[in-house]
Amino acid sequence: MVRKPELMRRILIFLILACPTLATACPNLSDYYPGPQANWPELEQQLLGLMSECLESGEFFALLGAAQLNSGLLAEASESLERSLLLDPENGSAQIDYSQALYESGQLFSALELNRQLLARAELPANLRAMLLSRQQDWTAQTRQMNFQLDLLAGYDNNLNGAPTPDQITLTLSGESVILPLNPDFKEISGPYLSFRLGGRYRQLAPEHQHNWTTQLRGRFSEDTDSDLLQLDSRYSFIKPGRQQSWQLDAGVSNLFFGGDALYTAAEGRARYQPRTDWHCKPYYGLAVQHQLFHDQSNLNALESKATAGFNCPIGNIINNQRLTTEFGLLNNKAMDNGRPGGNRGGWQASAEWQYLTPAGLFLAQVNHTSLDDRDGYSPLLADGADRWLERSYILLQFRRPMRLFGAATTFMTNIYHQDQRSNIELFRTVDTTIELGFSLSF
Repeated sequence: MVRKPELMRRILIFLILACPTLATACPNLSDYYPGPQANWPELEQQLLGLMSECLESGEFFALLGAAQLNSGLLAEASESLERSLLLDPENGSAQIDYSQALYESGQLFSALELNRQLLARAELPANLRAMLLSRQQDWTAQTRQMNFQLDLLAGYDNNLNGAPTPDQITLTLSGESVILPLNPDFKEISGPYLSFRLGGRYRQLAPEHQHNWTTQLRGRFSEDTDSDLLQLDSRYSFIKPGRQQSWQLDAGVSNLFFGGDALYTAAEGRARYQPRTDWHCKPYYGLAVQHQLFHDQSNLNALESKATAGFNCPIGNIINNQRLTTEFGLLNNKAMDNGRPGGNRGGWQASAEWQYLTPAGLFLAQVNHTSLDDRDGYSPLLADGADRWLERSYILLQFRRPMRLFGAATTFMTNIYHQDQRSNIELFRTVDTTIELGFSLSF
């Protein structure tokens, strides 16, 4: 919304332009040029008093824009400098300040291009060229960003080894059901653990797109060394953002080690597209394909595909910023080996994520439900060879609060996670609950 004084100023400009006889000659502005100890807000007020006389002076609007820029009035400065360049496109002073205004308003590449044009001028004084060159180098450096993050957490898990919940398993032997107690080695093991996550990201920005490379190493260690986890992920993303529409392509690889042994490697490709729409909640569509390679059980190798559709909805205001994302996807998991128990499987997945950013910190809640059905009987020894079905649900609650620890910028984290997996086959019924506290450091 345009403020009332600003609206009146624009009306005055329009009236004077429409009626040239209302305008008088712009006075000599040399007395208004600032010195080393300039009072910029006072200068802006003095120049505004000359507005009606200098509406056709590019020099006047360049000087006014400089005063407004140095007074922190970014929107007003941009408007004044734009008008100066409309009246005098070769005004170097206005171009220098306008490129700074573009940069401060987040238009990095427009600022770089205008600064590059200034450097191409042959008549630049040596000291000014040095300043512009230094600025160009600083701004260019911001198109290549690298950062690292280290998370350190301590927690408690009631099912470290992901064991089935039942104490006994029903087998089908010679057509009859036989109940056998579960081997103690396969029962739930609970206890405390320590975990870490070390990640790095390199981002390269361009006017119309960006490249992201991320690598992350995650580990969890406890007294039950057979359930220790170590995971290494690496991913590349090509992102083409836009106000009207955007799309993203991803490629990545993940390696998981369980109990010190390599469990599986997954290679994945993804695509996501957000179309142009006037809706408040922005829809998006995605497609992912993943090749799953199990190192010691090659009969479990699979090719999994997923097609998704979702909505991303901003809620609230600047102080209490909220965002709700919902998604629904169809899953298809094709066995690479004809001998895989259960054969191919298919199903669906639904999820929702709510983020609530407040001055106290970030609250996050995730809910996910996955339903899968095997196309063939899983095993003649289990449930008389019935087709297996799985339903897995989880909820994650997280709170993140920025703080300073030993003088460094740090984030305090609290996570609560609960997963419940149900199945018609007892061996695949599990429940897992964890709670953890820790810190995240970015550098």
